Amino acid sequence: MLDIADELARWADEGREFAVATVVAVGGSAPRGPGAALAVDSEGTVVGSVSGGCVEGAVYELCLQALQDGETVLERFGYSDEDAFAVGLTCGGVIDVMVTPVGAPAPVREVFRSALPAAASGEPLALARVVRGPAELLGGALLVHPDGSYEGSYGSGSTELDRTVAAEAGAMLDAGRTGTLELAEDGTHCPGGLTLLVESNVPPPRMIVFGAIDFAQALVRVGKFLGYHVTVCDARPVFATRARFPEADDLVVDWPHRYLRRTGTDGRTVLCVLTHDAKFDIPLLEQALRLPVAFVGAMGSRRTHADRDRKLREAGLGDEELARLRSPIGLDIGARTPEETALSIAAEIVAARRGGTGVPLTGSATPIHRDGRRDGGHRDDDRDGSRRDGHRDGAEAA
Repeated sequence: MLDIADELARWADEGREFAVATVVAVGGSAPRGPGAALAVDSEGTVVGSVSGGCVEGAVYELCLQALQDGETVLERFGYSDEDAFAVGLTCGGVIDVMVTPVGAPAPVREVFRSALPAAASGEPLALARVVRGPAELLGGALLVHPDGSYEGSYGSGSTELDRTVAAEAGAMLDAGRTGTLELAEDGTHCPGGLTLLVESNVPPPRMIVFGAIDFAQALVRVGKFLGYHVTVCDARPVFATRARFPEADDLVVDWPHRYLRRTGTDGRTVLCVLTHDAKFDIPLLEQALRLPVAFVGAMGSRRTHADRDRKLREAGLGDEELARLRSPIGLDIGARTPEETALSIAAEIVAARRGGTGVPLTGSATPIHRDGRRDGGHRDDDRDGSRRDGHRDGAEAA
């Protein structure tokens, strides 16, 4: 639901009554993951999506019915072989959708009124809602802040449950994860009683592009499109200019390794080394490959990579650290232009994040959609350090 917080915050501020349909569980080749939402107001205005089109019409009707009845409902949508015209997912997956009316003053509405504008403004928070359990608890919500404080309650006599959910949701928020939580109604860690969906709202992940070259200009645009907060760093002030990188969130003029040492990174951060110069690359990669970031890739020919590998070993890096380096950066799509190369790099970043293989879907048996989004839609970094060689290195001549 937090993915449409901007619009819902405006609706709540205007006093509109609306119902929110949220994907709370998926199975198989489901098009969208937990947390995806669609909302309908009392005038029939709709925003968001839960399936990319497959069951939107049916969910829309459920939202209108929920507005009329004032009751939270849980509905499952799957593929129907028996009736080609039945409402279902054409992709063959299964999604569970919870529809919650947010009408006149009620505990859930008050939680939403606090959560939605905060999420829309980028504040970190977790929203924990009961998606399976007794009817009186279904749809109940708790808003959890980074400091451990929380707003709302699951009802009278639920103090221990509130505290337990706040602690567990806080831990998921720290990790930037969206997912489900199984608890007993008394707040103990016994599965089977309640299932809660915890949605974490965290700042966008960082992409740091080192090297203010033409390939970086294209990569910045793609990085922004993918939802990253993009920083460009280069030691040469003549190249790292706002005129050359108008879409970058941050421009830094500094030696790459010195900037990396002082800036913040986490398990979602992507580092793209496009400097293509050993005096910049080696001290930078010596630090980068020791950080718990999601992705470290470096541009260059295979000869450049071999020389870089030798120098990094001389600097003291071992096999496990070097195995994390994706070099030459990108997937083999035959890229040549800066834009094609940026697409190649972005494709490898997404494959690493989602656990993709990088092979064509045509003729393969690999799943189209994967479960297991571990940090709010972004996977942890590849601990095995595997990569796919064969990139034509659209920067081979760079």
